[in-house]
Amino acid sequence: MENFKTDLDADGILLATFDVPGKTMNTFTKGALADLEQIALRAKNEAEIKGVVVTSGKTTGFCAGADLEEMLSGAWEAEGGAQDEQSKLKAGFDGAFEMNRVYRLLETCGKPVAIAINGLALGGGLEVALACHYRVLSNSPKTQVGLPEIKIGLFPGGGGSQRLPRLIGAQAALMAMSEGKSFKPAEALAAGVVDEVVDDDKVVEAAKTWIKTKGDPVARWDKKDYKIPGGGPYHPAGAQVFIMGNALLRKQSYGNYPAVTNLMHSVYEGLQVPFDTAIRIETRFFSKTLATPQAKAMIRTFFFSMQQIGKGSGRPAGVPKTEFTQVAVIGAGMMGAGIAYVSALAGIKTVLLDRDQASADKGKAHCEDLVKKAVSRGKMTQEKAQGLLDLITATPDYAAITGSDLVVEAVFENTDLKEQVTKQAEATLYAGAKADSAIFGTNTSTIPITLLATASSKPDNYIGIHFFSPVDKMMLVEIIRGEKTSDATVAKAIDFALKIKKTPVVVNDSRFFFANRCFIPFTAEGMIMWSEGVAPTLIDNAGRMTGMPRGPLEMMDDVALDLLTKITSETAKAMGDAYQPIPGEKEVAQMVAGGRLGRKNGKGFYDYPAAGGNKTLWQGAKDMFPVTMAEADPAQVEELKKRLLYTQAVTAARCFEEGVITDPREADVGSILGWGFAPWSGGIVSLIDAIGTVKFVEELDRMTKLYGERFAPPKLLREMAAKGETFYGRFGKDKSEKAA
Repeated sequence: MENFKTDLDADGILLATFDVPGKTMNTFTKGALADLEQIALRAKNEAEIKGVVVTSGKTTGFCAGADLEEMLSGAWEAEGGAQDEQSKLKAGFDGAFEMNRVYRLLETCGKPVAIAINGLALGGGLEVALACHYRVLSNSPKTQVGLPEIKIGLFPGGGGSQRLPRLIGAQAALMAMSEGKSFKPAEALAAGVVDEVVDDDKVVEAAKTWIKTKGDPVARWDKKDYKIPGGGPYHPAGAQVFIMGNALLRKQSYGNYPAVTNLMHSVYEGLQVPFDTAIRIETRFFSKTLATPQAKAMIRTFFFSMQQIGKGSGRPAGVPKTEFTQVAVIGAGMMGAGIAYVSALAGIKTVLLDRDQASADKGKAHCEDLVKKAVSRGKMTQEKAQGLLDLITATPDYAAITGSDLVVEAVFENTDLKEQVTKQAEATLYAGAKADSAIFGTNTSTIPITLLATASSKPDNYIGIHFFSPVDKMMLVEIIRGEKTSDATVAKAIDFALKIKKTPVVVNDSRFFFANRCFIPFTAEGMIMWSEGVAPTLIDNAGRMTGMPRGPLEMMDDVALDLLTKITSETAKAMGDAYQPIPGEKEVAQMVAGGRLGRKNGKGFYDYPAAGGNKTLWQGAKDMFPVTMAEADPAQVEELKKRLLYTQAVTAARCFEEGVITDPREADVGSILGWGFAPWSGGIVSLIDAIGTVKFVEELDRMTKLYGERFAPPKLLREMAAKGETFYGRFGKDKSEKAA
């Protein structure tokens, strides 16, 4: 066997060690499943084997799940080259059922099977554990178990949707699977997911002890007296779970995620039948889910593209990797302090600079607050917390920049101020020992890099490094090339983003760049709807129904209305006569003048109670424009949703036409991580590809006639529609095409 090593001890216990050659982490491939089948058959047929213990030979953990690349490339499909539709469906089912078949064979081999989970066990890794009769988990800080498939548009397809509800009850299991929850050792034990938690070096010993002392070869759901914890679908309590659960999942997903719906179907139907029938029901819904556009797009973006970008796929070749020893951040506001925090968290000595000591200290105090929260939540030790803070020097002295590998300017969105800071900082940065290798980054979110770089003495070393707020939580960093930015500078900026564990996407220069350029139309469309007389509550409800994290007016409150008016003012000044005001813009400025700044001061489109609790719509928002659409029928709601999504997507198409962004992987990942674009779609470009460019252009033409030129399809889209092209087909890299 290639993927498992076996050893039969003197007690007749077969130790099966999962260790895929050449991989840092185990995953279940077709070959690994074939090996596991051999182990199950040996246990069943060889009398000298009294029991089986499954464990891992990797220090990284037990198993990260199924090998998605192999699964999606068709390696798990039944052989035979089926041509007719019915045969294709059967082949797809048989391929998807393979994991269930092998796991069930292990579970019913007639010998007690225990698993010694030494580290991480996710997806198919936990599912094989659930198919074992006893589960021992290592008590390590890095250990976690869970079924996270929902996060990539799938649900557990290796028996997880049937075993977990039978183990811990339908309610707890549905909550865990629908959230993709991972359990730490103590949580897993308390929930009943595992049977025992021991030190890492004792997991195999504990598993063997159970076999020698208690070893029960029959799963609890295969026993005649078995009862579902909390009751099944026809039990009064169990029925309530599905009634309420259906409503709750609908509220959370708005019907955008087929995986959530099919998970509920699988659990509900599976709990009513014998186990062998239940796993076939699971496979039916799993294979149905796998065939949906949502699952295919989410897997491509959240799994393949995220991995590729996380390894620096956009990094120019031939540039040596930069190791950062010191970073300076200018501007100790919430954004600058957040950048300082994540830099120090990565072990980099960090200078946090502002106009005076009090302002700099205020920024470091924000870092201290973040550290205290991390310690209180058990995510950081006190020792590590103090070490992090010791790396941050708060100062108003520009001389402290000396020796930095990178300066990140994070002052207000004002061109004159940024130019002044650039000159002052570079006088120190480029006078030191690292003058030839240091780079200067601006955290601007809207102002063209080429314009700001005119203040730099080394425009080839000048680059945009756009963080998203709050920096400690948001994973995206937008790396923006100016006209003169060198490849070496881009590579160094990517190295920095990866060092601080962020996901970098590289875009070319343009006002608002990619993320804000595509996001602003979402809030702008909300304002236009408001001016048209659509009730604010209806606008925001439609926004959330698209899958966006907030409605457009809520989102404006979150960003801060006064910041938006400053950006508007700066943009209008820069564009001159070419600037076209957005309907509702003047009214928002009036709100700001009246002290309604958004969530940050508790007053915006909504009123936010000081003591917490639910926000309520500010009644004045309805008075500024007469409400003509307080309620809407389903068709009208769908039109509102379409407007909110399509205005963003057509802007992304314009960005491709203008060369602002060139990689569909980065567009999709950037849209989801940057502003929360409908994750169910797989991203802003995947949405267009799923709709189809022909249909998308037809809809844009219809909407242009109704609502205006902002929906007009660019020449690129018309050309792609005429050729039947997709974005991944036209712009995609080889690996992306394979993953698609």
